[in-house]
Amino acid sequence: MTAEMVTPAWMHAQISAEEYDSWSEEQCAGIEIVDGMVVVSPSASKRHNRLARILANALDAAAGPDWNADTDFDVRLQDVPLTNRRADVIVYRAETIDLTPTRPEHVLLVVEVVSPGSETTDRIVKVDQYAKAGIPFYWRVEQAATGVPIVYTYVLDPATKAYRDGEMFTGTVKATAPFSITVDLGHL
Repeated sequence: MTAEMVTPAWMHAQISAEEYDSWSEEQCAGIEIVDGMVVVSPSASKRHNRLARILANALDAAAGPDWNADTDFDVRLQDVPLTNRRADVIVYRAETIDLTPTRPEHVLLVVEVVSPGSETTDRIVKVDQYAKAGIPFYWRVEQAATGVPIVYTYVLDPATKAYRDGEMFTGTVKATAPFSITVDLGHL
């Protein structure tokens, strides 16, 4: 059995920005484009999705009117070769809500929640790509065995286009009824 028999032909050819932009939202869900090639991401767990949603809600509430926080959409890091990343949470300029694609200059913070299978990509590859794209802040959230998330923060050094380590936090993210979200993080 060949790869072409298992996967569609378009997964074996480089994708242009124009071609990707013509695809439906359903076709783009669950994939990223790296150097023009489709990368299929495994489905995230319920725990992963819930943590991302709670973080997005808390960040959105804290961001004020100038910034939005959302999940599940692409950031176009470069056009040629096409590189789109789909961070777990993105904090972006509110006035760019209707602009597509979202560009790095629209983004303040990207958050990746590490899952089994995404460790190397989230800890090494995406850090480098987001920094080179000029996104000011990157957070990596690890889900510890205790269930308490650990948040590693990174701050962009514009001169070197590399992140430097920020603070590390641990704690719990809580949703309280009916519409209040609080993030209780303490320094390690």
